[in-house]
Amino acid sequence: MDRRRFLQTAAASAVFSGAIPTLGEMQKQTTPSPTRNGIVPAGEADITSHTQLVKFTRGGETWTVYEDLSTRDGVITFLSSRGTARILRKTAEQTFADDGPQHLGLDIKDIGLSGPDLLADKLLARGDPEESEVRRAAPPMNSAPRHDPNARLSWNTFVGTRECSDTMPVYPGGNTRTYHPVQYFHEITPEHVDHRHEGLVGGWMPATRKVIPGNGSSYYEVVVFGDVLAHDRFIVQTWHRTAHIENGRIAKVEYGYSYPAYTRRRQEPQPEEFYLALLEFAEYWEQQTQDMAPITLPDASWTDMARYAFVKELMVRPGGVYPKYGAVDRDYYGPEYDGFQDIFTMSFYANMECGRFDLAREIFDNYFTDFVDEKGMVNMRGPETAQYGLMLSLVSRWFNYTDDRTLLLKHRGKIEAIATMLTELHDESLKLPESDPGHGLIHGWCESDACLMPDPSIWWKPYFANSAFAIRGWTDLAGTWRALRLSNSDALASNWLRHASQLHVTLSKSIDANTRHDMTPPYIGPLPGAKLTFRESMEQEHPSEQQWPHRCYAELLHPDVLEDEQANRVIDCMRAYGATTVGVVANVGRFNPHDRAILGFISYGYAAMLLRLGRIEEYILFVYAHRYHDHSRGSWTAGEVSGITGGGVIFCIPAQLTIPTLVRWMLVFEEQNEDRLHLGRALPRAWVGSGKRIAIEEAPTRWGRVSYELKPYGANALAATVSLHGKRALPQELHVAFRMPEGRKIGQATVNGTLLPQENIRQETAILSPNGQSHFEVIVQWN
Repeated sequence: MDRRRFLQTAAASAVFSGAIPTLGEMQKQTTPSPTRNGIVPAGEADITSHTQLVKFTRGGETWTVYEDLSTRDGVITFLSSRGTARILRKTAEQTFADDGPQHLGLDIKDIGLSGPDLLADKLLARGDPEESEVRRAAPPMNSAPRHDPNARLSWNTFVGTRECSDTMPVYPGGNTRTYHPVQYFHEITPEHVDHRHEGLVGGWMPATRKVIPGNGSSYYEVVVFGDVLAHDRFIVQTWHRTAHIENGRIAKVEYGYSYPAYTRRRQEPQPEEFYLALLEFAEYWEQQTQDMAPITLPDASWTDMARYAFVKELMVRPGGVYPKYGAVDRDYYGPEYDGFQDIFTMSFYANMECGRFDLAREIFDNYFTDFVDEKGMVNMRGPETAQYGLMLSLVSRWFNYTDDRTLLLKHRGKIEAIATMLTELHDESLKLPESDPGHGLIHGWCESDACLMPDPSIWWKPYFANSAFAIRGWTDLAGTWRALRLSNSDALASNWLRHASQLHVTLSKSIDANTRHDMTPPYIGPLPGAKLTFRESMEQEHPSEQQWPHRCYAELLHPDVLEDEQANRVIDCMRAYGATTVGVVANVGRFNPHDRAILGFISYGYAAMLLRLGRIEEYILFVYAHRYHDHSRGSWTAGEVSGITGGGVIFCIPAQLTIPTLVRWMLVFEEQNEDRLHLGRALPRAWVGSGKRIAIEEAPTRWGRVSYELKPYGANALAATVSLHGKRALPQELHVAFRMPEGRKIGQATVNGTLLPQENIRQETAILSPNGQSHFEVIVQWN
């Protein structure tokens, strides 16, 4: 609270004196100086008809703050006396269900009791799903009406900072656990709150915004964000602005800081204090996320959402690094979850894919230092067998992306211990009788929660996913260890590859042998030897060894070690027998006539295989459905599991980090088994046909950084630019996709001015062989 008291003392007038410390001066001991990435020339800021709010001076620089109140989502603009400006966009999404029939007119009972994913079938009936139709396929999370005035409302988002070791929940009406806007605006009733819009100030910054309807065209706007200069270890100090907007003007406004006023010792802040804090907040979060590979899409909300996911992770992780699975509540913020492998793998993966190497390095080092022991065991109650293979694969990906040997050498013993543990499990399986369905397949828990059951051995089984990810992990690590040229590394690599090859043959044969061709489509379960389907088992066997089949399927597909026919068979099986919901992996339980659930985390491995196999429409549906039905609208809080009938969910950070990973893959996707890089492979036709620029800059790959841009070229052509940066060998093939608007087909294509042979154009894709070149301009004409 020292900073707050200082500001109150310093605020002697409407214009602050130059004595107030700058952000850099006040944080020089804890964070780097802010960047100016969010600053634009003052001439680019159109403040015509905007309302001037305040003026303040900081470090000799005077800032004038304007807000566009003529529209509900008008911008806030900071104009500097030095000829620059910072523009903060405001967003808002509807949080309540549309009028009319829900679930695209289908009965929820039919959806819940159906094996096939009825909603996905309907949304995919005409090719690319329509984004607006996917959004309407189910009511928003947190949209269920609350008729009990005494009920405790659940939080639906939170604010914080990187440095603070906790977060502050924000409730639907804008309340925190220390500040209540309703004390100043009694008109903010539960009925009005149920019909609110939510969003952010700054587009992607964690300043939560609630827009609550008033009488007529008026509305109440609540803005809450964490104080980025506060130094409390666990308490998130919060700034608040609650305003009644009527006829394009602020009729009434109240500002707050963390707590209600208490005599003259603790008074409400002055407007200048609030806007100075908002400026510092914007600079701070720009600096925290400046390393993310820049993405440009026709709808800015998608890039905002991707960047916001990393912001949310920094707020959740104490110090931005220490792992936490959830936020606020004991489930899932308790320390018993901290070592959960999915926290590490999803975060390490997403940060690497989006170019955030500094944070990825810290996460890698922290996890292997504090949560992996010398035997390869994780400091968590229930290790997940397949995740060990993913850990090894991601360690190799780190080296492929960065050439950084330091962390691999530091944690060499632990990395090798994990690989050795998997070889020991494989050796144990080879001792089983050949008649045993699990002979030669790795046995182990698939889900951490198995260890909590009265008899965990029920789930110590040869799930196909255990073996699939072990194959991927050994294969990738062997290549890395050979590249490092360490003592004994060749012998270790040869041993891992021997195990991988043997296990690969066994896995493929077992999947074929356990496929039921008496069912249409053919059925393949999550483990060999099962006599019942996963649904039948969960209905009839208590407990069921096929509990958590969603994880088993996603982790079977993700490593990309199956033959294409097998992988397609698994996906078709999931779609047909109850393992997807609105095109996303389902959280599979017993049939429920009242709901059907989406699995918010883990499921990205299923999406990766959809993309690799060219099942693009299904991939796009996955992306849309994950956004609109596993995230709260506007405040973008992702659920571990979410139903499709409204209501709340339990937040978990691996679910939050799914969207940035999927968006990056839409633009840049590298195959694991082929020397092949895809550009624009999963762009929706509507985005390509929008006439707007699509781009990603400096996306990391194992061949170095890649930049990609797609934009219109005249009236009936598209131009894609691909640039490969770095000194590594180039991929053997570049596949540049052109997903034309409906009814259009590729005519001729040129590459750097030379006509591309027709045989190099396949399924809307131009196939290039770099031949030493690193820059390509591909222009396609459409018919």
